[in-house]
Amino acid sequence: QTDRRPPQRSDYRREAILDALDTWLQESSLEAINIAEISKQAGVTRSAFYFYFENKGAAVAALMERMIDETIVVNEHFTSTVDSPRNRIYAMLDGLFAMRARHHHLFKAMLEVRGSSTSVRDIWDGARESFTESIAEMIRTDRAAGRAPDGLDPEVLAAVLLEVNDRLLERLTLGGTLTSAQLKDGAAAIWLSSVYGITDLSEQSGEPA
Repeated sequence: QTDRRPPQRSDYRREAILDALDTWLQESSLEAINIAEISKQAGVTRSAFYFYFENKGAAVAALMERMIDETIVVNEHFTSTVDSPRNRIYAMLDGLFAMRARHHHLFKAMLEVRGSSTSVRDIWDGARESFTESIAEMIRTDRAAGRAPDGLDPEVLAAVLLEVNDRLLERLTLGGTLTSAQLKDGAAAIWLSSVYGITDLSEQSGEPA
């Protein structure tokens, strides 16, 4: 639970605290931000902050819920759109990359506290796991329609592929030797080969028969 009381999205003080935290995270690390600064910018007292959130980690977890709403939209489009496997997978990855870019500062904060904050870890893991069944059902549907070969249990495959996406977003946030385009192509290759048995990333591959 991210809140110390049932969430009330209409509560302007709670939203003001989250807006202030979001602004501060765009300029500084979570560790460097103190609750007094967040409260001052939100126009509330420190006690008001603690009325809603146990600590900064809990506030980050609540802020993550906004980001997860965007991820849900990406997943719904991915699992319901009728298009070639390649186009659907790249559209899904494009959506995730764009979402992470918009919330780069929040991803950094999340990674900063995920190891120590149960709230952050539970929300992120729970969000990822919530997509497993819809992707597994997509795999079953495509197998039944002859668009994908039989193989590993769909739920196991979906869960592992979502772990790949999780790691991908982490690497995009922390940086590394591969470019964004290389990471996207690598992830697309894993999805296409694992689900559809496709190894060619070209536009022509994987088009519906």
